[in-house]
Amino acid sequence: MVVKLLENLIQEAGFEHFNWVPLRKPLSMDIYKAWVQEGLHGEMHYLKEHLPFKETPQKLLPSAQTAIVFAVPYQPHPFPSTPLPSLNIAAYAKGKDYHLWLQKKLKHLCKELQKHFPQDLFLPMTDSKPVLERDLAVQGGLGWIGKNSCLIVPKKGSYFFIAEIYTTLTLNSRSIPNLSTDLCGRCTRCIDACPTKALRPNRTMDARRCISYMNIESKSIPPPELRASWGSWFFGCDICQQVCPWNIKVYGAPSTPSPSREGLIRDLLWILKSSNKKLLKTLKDTPLIRARATGLKRNAMIIATHFKLHELKEAVMEYIDHPQLGELSNWTLKQIDSANSSSVEHSPSSLHT
Repeated sequence: MVVKLLENLIQEAGFEHFNWVPLRKPLSMDIYKAWVQEGLHGEMHYLKEHLPFKETPQKLLPSAQTAIVFAVPYQPHPFPSTPLPSLNIAAYAKGKDYHLWLQKKLKHLCKELQKHFPQDLFLPMTDSKPVLERDLAVQGGLGWIGKNSCLIVPKKGSYFFIAEIYTTLTLNSRSIPNLSTDLCGRCTRCIDACPTKALRPNRTMDARRCISYMNIESKSIPPPELRASWGSWFFGCDICQQVCPWNIKVYGAPSTPSPSREGLIRDLLWILKSSNKKLLKTLKDTPLIRARATGLKRNAMIIATHFKLHELKEAVMEYIDHPQLGELSNWTLKQIDSANSSSVEHSPSSLHT
């Protein structure tokens, strides 16, 4: 009776992939602890501070007994938005920030649950709370953790947000097909494709080498040897998902259309010329603000180098004396000059002068 009621309420709220599990110490807690101890979390110090809450979930909600866990697809994005159409942005960020719309959706569901279970508590969460979400999803049989460290749902791929509701409800198990069997097999396409070698054999990653970490989470300027590995990724990176056979079966082989030079210059120039306040105001409802204004300008310079955009030299030069971006500005100018100088030297016209 209770199980059927819950299923109906959750499905009416628009969730398709879900389950619930007893709230206990995560199965992957020891792996997570070792990962943090190795310093593989980089500058994300909060991940170390979150350890006690992840190990003992009741620290977030005393008396919590159950976690309702959801896998929410974002390909295609449910709320698409393209404020910077020429830039290469990870699929999850090509729309309204999921912290806004997904949290709103969860809160609405919690209100409905509260009506039917007034004596119980419900705490909705996206990844802004200290929860080992993939662990819960695996416990709930929603999928398995692939070698790219993402949750992979059979026949659905890995383009999913994970969210959860902690509740004081004690629930009987829900009978669903268990999809958590590891089906990566001998495939190592994601590991082989990562240009910065961030993926490790034990299905964890060295965040310090991950392109998404470097162009979103990190406040630092990456070393020169890693800057060149970014490729065209302005915000985030989907390489390890794009090459996964489970995603190719659903979405086809990856293809990234070449942006027009004019479009790249327009979008990057807007970033470099805009004030920090204007950037954050314009992009406020998108995940892009997570990189902060300085991070977006850092990314713009590295992308300008990748595409050898000498048209942006003047804009980049304005940051020569910037306390955080000065070294990168100087490096960018040298790289662009070097690339264009080399291009002139090897052009047909220069060979006959």
